[in-house]
Amino acid sequence: MEGKDLGKTSTGIQPNVAGLLCYLVGFITGIIFFLIEKENKFVRFHAMQSIITFGGLFILGFLTGVIPVIGLMIGSLIWVVDVILWILLMIKAYQGEQFKLPFIGELAEKQIK
Repeated sequence: MEGKDLGKTSTGIQPNVAGLLCYLVGFITGIIFFLIEKENKFVRFHAMQSIITFGGLFILGFLTGVIPVIGLMIGSLIWVVDVILWILLMIKAYQGEQFKLPFIGELAEKQIK
């Protein structure tokens, strides 16, 4: 994060750490940080991206879970995507990067304005 000024947060947590924490427990920590962080656009962006991404994957996983046999296979694939995105997004946020997922990143950006 050296050299990047991500501003101050209303929580007192370093912005890159707060960005990482937005993803820590998926959409739950995304909601928490979206509600408590009022100033920092970097943190608010990552909170909203977390809510949309992991909230959507949670709902999708739940819906496929009710489909016999094929739902288990699709659910397993969703879980793999979930873990990969979780790790990638936490790393990018910690590095101070406002990494946007296709479509979801744009949607998150619009929601915080």
